[in-house]
Amino acid sequence: MSSSLQEIFRVRIVSCLFVILALAIFKPFGLDMWQWEAYTHLLNIFIIGLVVCIFSDLLMKFIVGMPSSRDQGVDYIIRRNLWFQLINTPLVSFMICLYRHFILSNQIEGNQLSLSNFLETLLIIAFCSFAIGLYWRFKYRSRYLSAELEETRLLNEQLQKMQQAASLPISVSYSTGAKVQKEAVISFPQNVAIKLTGTTNDSISLQVSNLLYVEAVGNYVKVFHLYDGKVRTDMLRATSKQIEDDLHSYPMIVRCHRAFIVNLQQVEQIISKSGSMQLLIKHCHDYLPVSRSNMAQIKDSIKKL
Repeated sequence: MSSSLQEIFRVRIVSCLFVILALAIFKPFGLDMWQWEAYTHLLNIFIIGLVVCIFSDLLMKFIVGMPSSRDQGVDYIIRRNLWFQLINTPLVSFMICLYRHFILSNQIEGNQLSLSNFLETLLIIAFCSFAIGLYWRFKYRSRYLSAELEETRLLNEQLQKMQQAASLPISVSYSTGAKVQKEAVISFPQNVAIKLTGTTNDSISLQVSNLLYVEAVGNYVKVFHLYDGKVRTDMLRATSKQIEDDLHSYPMIVRCHRAFIVNLQQVEQIISKSGSMQLLIKHCHDYLPVSRSNMAQIKDSIKKL
């Protein structure tokens, strides 16, 4: 069994145990009349609840299209749990009503299947489900945010190492025969001059190292770059896809959002909050959003460079 399935199974067991504990304390459905046999019925109800929970998880995955995944952020987990409760609570209530009708009603009157009994059971299970949902909501939010903060810290460390390595010249020696003839200094690829052109005759010449980011604005792009040590903005009639294609040879320049292309060498800090990510740009101190679809690419680019 995979770790994710084990986690789901553990969560459902804990949730069902919470419901059984509440039923054991308040003893609804005439359970107080069964004396020691009440614990046998509680065990049966626990098994029923666990089976229905697993069935609801399968419905969420294959019918609703919301598989259990922590990779999509804490908001997704909370939203999925709400949908799970909406599906699972009526199903569990109905199955308990059937158990009351076929098993408990043999000795205790008033357990026959009826609308009032279903609403009574639904109210009890909904209250338990609400309490359980609050517990898991705070637990997962705390766990996810802790993991998110740690990952952000590691990414910022890797980003700083990458920037420091890129700022150092690379010295190589080459020779003819056995004797070293000359030593040369090779610049990091980002220190080359480039020319960005649009669909018109306008163009922008700059060093790749001075590029901060590119923003798409309608049929134009705004190029933010350093010029004589100051931030300058130039407009080009082009699409961000055209600019992205022109800069595809430079691995430090990646798309972070459908409207933004960023130079990772000019990112001062990565800021992560509640499943979202922003990039703080040096010199201009602008915050660029990172879309969920580009988040993995940003992380991979930082780790590989």
